[in-house]
Amino acid sequence: MLSFIFGENTASFLPYFLLLLYFSGNAVAGTISFDFQSLSLSSLKLLGDAHLVNTSIMLTRELAVPNSGAGGVLYNKPIRFKRPGTTIPASFTTFFSFSVTNLNPGSIGGGLAFVISPGDEDTGDAGGYMGIPTGAIAIEFDTLMDVEFKDINGNHLGVDLNSMISADVADLDSVNIDLRSGDQVNSWVEYNGTTQQLNISISYSNIKPSSPVLSVPMDLNKYVNEFMFIGFTGSTQGSTEVHSVEWWTFNSSFDDAPPHPPPPTANFTNPAADSVKIPPPSIAPTESNSTQTHHSTQKKSKCKNQLCKEGAGAVVGVVTAGAFVLAVCTLLLIWVYSKKVKNTKKPQPFASEFIKAPKEFSYKELKLATKGFDPTRVIGHGAFGTVYRGVLSDSGENIAVKRCSHTGGQGMAEFLSELSIIGTLRHRNLVRLQGWCHEKGEILLVYDLMPNGSLDKALFESRMTLPWVHRSKILMGVASALAYLHQECENQVIHRDVKTSNIMLDEGFNARLGDFGLARRTEHDKSPDATVAAGTMGYLAPEYLLTGRASEKTDVFSFGAVVLEVASGRRPIERETTAVGKTRENSNLVEWVWGLHREERLLSAADPRLSGEFDETQMHKVLLIGLVCSHPDPAVRPTMRNVVQMLVGEAEVPVVARAKPSLSFSTSHLLLNLQDSVSDLNELVAISTSSSEHSFNGGGLDLV
Repeated sequence: MLSFIFGENTASFLPYFLLLLYFSGNAVAGTISFDFQSLSLSSLKLLGDAHLVNTSIMLTRELAVPNSGAGGVLYNKPIRFKRPGTTIPASFTTFFSFSVTNLNPGSIGGGLAFVISPGDEDTGDAGGYMGIPTGAIAIEFDTLMDVEFKDINGNHLGVDLNSMISADVADLDSVNIDLRSGDQVNSWVEYNGTTQQLNISISYSNIKPSSPVLSVPMDLNKYVNEFMFIGFTGSTQGSTEVHSVEWWTFNSSFDDAPPHPPPPTANFTNPAADSVKIPPPSIAPTESNSTQTHHSTQKKSKCKNQLCKEGAGAVVGVVTAGAFVLAVCTLLLIWVYSKKVKNTKKPQPFASEFIKAPKEFSYKELKLATKGFDPTRVIGHGAFGTVYRGVLSDSGENIAVKRCSHTGGQGMAEFLSELSIIGTLRHRNLVRLQGWCHEKGEILLVYDLMPNGSLDKALFESRMTLPWVHRSKILMGVASALAYLHQECENQVIHRDVKTSNIMLDEGFNARLGDFGLARRTEHDKSPDATVAAGTMGYLAPEYLLTGRASEKTDVFSFGAVVLEVASGRRPIERETTAVGKTRENSNLVEWVWGLHREERLLSAADPRLSGEFDETQMHKVLLIGLVCSHPDPAVRPTMRNVVQMLVGEAEVPVVARAKPSLSFSTSHLLLNLQDSVSDLNELVAISTSSSEHSFNGGGLDLV
């Protein structure tokens, strides 16, 4: 009958089933691994003030001074940290990215912590307690100097073992990390249960430092229970600090685990079965037994011995057969269930997942979200469409809906380009694509809504001056995003339209690079193909204008223009009104800053609206980075990975010549490039005035 259910290949399924049981046993033994991209909301438990904003978890809220608050997020399943009968705790590694933003730098802080907690019901107190639960192990990132807890300063890292007085501390000033800067901070925590060594590293860069900031021996076996919960907590103390967790990965295992027996094979026969001595069963007299009384004593003895052997064999056979039937039935259930799930393909609600691949929206849903694409909901214009603010009716989530303005071939090409490229990208400094719609002749793209708008508007249209701490953090975020696109993706992505109006700002003024309508994907180290020159004047590299060939170095040039724009508060190309009412075009921003550098007055380029509230050394370095990225010779420009290293202080900024080098091409090289470009292109470069998002005061013409 079993053969009928599974067919003739029944036996071939059994080894795989047993392998499944074997590896399931390993998972039960305590090995676990996850990251933010694999987590759903149902996998997380938010406590206190913690809440979700786009793809970040905010541990605290913006409370008015002098209110205090605390919040936390925990992985909702307990993790095994100890096993009975052994004194060696689990080994684990975790990596997380976080930021601390204080809208009122004069107010005192609080901090946040990675915690290993015995429970999952409550957070600890606010203020200096950082929401750390009682009895927890914590890696604290403290922004408040609390004399009660013997803190060394208001910018340190500490290891707390069931006490708010840290067992070991590290001064983060010693590694040039300022927790309250608002910049994104990355941390690596590694613990080896066998050697009992704890290492903690910290950096602004995604690259792990060569040496940990804190390395101490520590026996966690004294402080952990068999099962513990892991996560983060944060708190404020009469301050406006906001603590957010941007990314998290965790892995744990037992290093001293005894070797598991090899996975069983399909052979269910125990070769040692004959050597196992099984006591003869006690069999009650039956009618059939009594009928045998007429046999001779010798025959009875033989029958009794034979019965013992057969009884033992029967027991072994029944047990083996029972195990076989149980295994096959379980396999059948798994097979039927997997078929049912596969055939159902029931879509999960968008709000039920923390990070999810783009999905298809209905036109009706997006029309309702934007109130029929009401003009009052327009929040921006791009080269290929208008962007509307929307609210999804089912979840109440705020979204940005980009409505393509071209219905012809160009519009479809840009739609497919943007969808195919950004739909596969995952980086905390990229605007996340939620989904798309292609109905009723409309092309719509749905993104996370960025509450602080574009960098362009924050610099030039806001009544509040964007402080330097936010500007430097934004530049670091854009550099990280471009380094990811250029060197960390499977296929290199050239953005081709890096500018301040395409850099969005989230709730914590973290940069999110968006608008991939002009982006191109290519293989690494492949020569770029010629295309129609596209982008905005002032951000376009000179060689791109001449040849139409975009490369990662043309993106670097655009980033250089953004750097100078952010540091100086001036647009790449400005127009001003003369005394007679006529307009004239100024020298572009790169020329102006290089002129100041030649005169050894580079700091004079700093935005006067900052009123000198910046670190002069940092400002000088940022301006030099802007110039070296804007070098006329693409070969001299650094890679974006080098730029990230310069910004975090892990690499020196190259020497920048006082006089701006001139752009030079050999005649043969220029003619060859132009000839190749003309042969590849059958279109003209159309120059159109900037859209309202890039107003006439906003310097630049869009080339489309």
